[in-house]
Amino acid sequence: DGPISAVLADGAYDGDPTYRTILDRHPDATVVIPPRPNAVLSDTADTEPTQRDRHIEMLAGKGRMGWQKAVGYGKRFLVETAFHRYKVLIGRSLRARTLSAQKVEVGIVCTVINRMTSLGTPVSRKVA
Repeated sequence: DGPISAVLADGAYDGDPTYRTILDRHPDATVVIPPRPNAVLSDTADTEPTQRDRHIEMLAGKGRMGWQKAVGYGKRFLVETAFHRYKVLIGRSLRARTLSAQKVEVGIVCTVINRMTSLGTPVSRKVA
C-alpha cells in the first residue's frame, strides 16, 4: 500500500517491461537489476538515459563487481540469506492464521534467530 523506494532483483528480471511496470507504480523507486551481458542501450540513451541505460554504462566502465558495489546489489544477497536461514531454522510456512498473529510470530522468530546468531558470532579484539 505504501511507497517503494527500491526494487532489487536478479538478472532474470532484466528488461524494459520490468522497469516500466515498477516505475509506472512507483516513479521514485530505484530499480537495481543487473543487465544481461548482451544488453544494449535504449534509443533514448543519449538524450534521456533510463536507470537501465545507466546500469549498462556503469557495468561497461566499472565491471560487474564495481557495479554491484556502486548500486548496493549485495543487499539482495543478504536478504536471500536471511530468508534461507529463516526457512531452514523455522520452516517454510507460518503457523498463525490471522495477519496480526503472523506479525507477532515473525517478530518472535526474528528475535530468536538474532539471538542464535549473536551467540555464534565471535568477539574479536586487537591484541597488539
